[in-house]
Amino acid sequence: MYRNRIRMPALHDKVMSAAQAALLIEDGMTVGMSGFTRAGEAKAVPLALVDRAREQPLKIDLLTGASLGNDLDRQMTEAGVLARRMPFQVDATLRRAINQGEVMFIDQHLSDTVEQMRNHQLKLPDIAIIEAVAITEEGHIVPTTSVGNSASFAIFAKQVVVEINLAHNPDLEGLHDIYIPTYRPTRTPIPLVSSEQRIGSTAIPLDPAKIAAIVITDQPDSHSTVTPPDEETQAIADHLIAFFEREVTAGRLPNNLGPLQAGIGNIANAVLCGLINSPFEDLVMYSEVLQDCTFELIDAGKMKFASGCSITLSGRCNERVFGNLDRYRDKLVLRPQEMSNHPELVRRLGIIGINTALEFDIYGNVNSTHVCGTRMMNGIGGSGDFARNANLAIFVTKSIAKGGAISSVVPMVSHVDHTEHDVDILVTEHGLADLRGLAPRERARVIIDNCADPQYREALSDYFERACARGGHTPHLLREAVEWHLNLEEFGHMLAAG
Repeated sequence: MYRNRIRMPALHDKVMSAAQAALLIEDGMTVGMSGFTRAGEAKAVPLALVDRAREQPLKIDLLTGASLGNDLDRQMTEAGVLARRMPFQVDATLRRAINQGEVMFIDQHLSDTVEQMRNHQLKLPDIAIIEAVAITEEGHIVPTTSVGNSASFAIFAKQVVVEINLAHNPDLEGLHDIYIPTYRPTRTPIPLVSSEQRIGSTAIPLDPAKIAAIVITDQPDSHSTVTPPDEETQAIADHLIAFFEREVTAGRLPNNLGPLQAGIGNIANAVLCGLINSPFEDLVMYSEVLQDCTFELIDAGKMKFASGCSITLSGRCNERVFGNLDRYRDKLVLRPQEMSNHPELVRRLGIIGINTALEFDIYGNVNSTHVCGTRMMNGIGGSGDFARNANLAIFVTKSIAKGGAISSVVPMVSHVDHTEHDVDILVTEHGLADLRGLAPRERARVIIDNCADPQYREALSDYFERACARGGHTPHLLREAVEWHLNLEEFGHMLAAG
């Protein structure tokens, strides 16, 4: 059954078991692996490596596009396989190991990883493990549901292991646009001027002599854990839609808003779903992950095209999309993540970036990654790629967490991922703060009045007023600024000592 998926006959004798392929990975190696946010990750070889490590301990440095599905990060962590991990993860077991210092985690802008490899600032992979839907007559690799960093990993690696996954629809072939930028100092501009444009090839170009093993698998991607919109996320969407309407009326945005980018997760997905009932038509997306919201908008006739680097869907959406791929084929493209997130393209296309914050402070600094400034959650992902370069950099979050014990609006964030200089719009279920053209003291008032939860608004106002009395361009009471997070750690509530 797999021979029509390996269309270069000379490679048929490279087919072997996952356990045999895993023997190619040695202790201390740097491994580049496909996978971007639970989509398109290699599945069989990592699990075979886990089984081997239980008998013969070994450690590797693992680089991917983003997070992995099928509990691979958990299983590799429990087996002691991971010495170093980058650039993004979402697994609870791996997160604990990172925060305990057992796994060294490098939190990195997702557009940076292969660029640093290209310039030899990061070690090139010894081996790449890439999931594919097919290998072409030329020996080129056709990715599955994600491109991520797979193309560059395969090009940079000394050896390549290809997992042909029969669970994926073969009609995925033709959906990809693989473009690799040229090298400095003679690099040329990336010739992409619209979300719909294709500038590369439909498969990863590769010298087939580098393919050391081919493993046949039949295991689907994990479904996303996205949940339907709730009252708070719908309120966030409503505030954002009203803002977009004002921007269009003022002539600052076109009628279709321009290309949209949305981060992963429930809030960003729900906010985009809110556009179904908006007045905007002919929407386009230029993003990383194409989630349920992408296909809800396409099915509603609201979105005409979506560009991303992976497709990650809930169970309820998965069969509808992949069982009817021809219906969506002319509306989709998947690119390498350095293209989906490239600063040059984000700035050129005028993207509206909508990403999720853990917390933000009264001056507009955003924390996306660290709880109480120390404990890693998932990673910065691509939010920084978009925030710094977007036409509009928007961050959304619910105003409180843990039943109100945590305020998402604080005097000073405990960790800064996006400085006030990169943030245009902040939104919670209570309202929207437009920070463009405002000085710090003006931003603080707008954020407190529009975004903070009522139970925290008085305390934030009191802090701000007393800080202003002390003075400064960005007024702070440093001892009190950190007390909110100290209270949370010591007493379980940010205002416990207040």
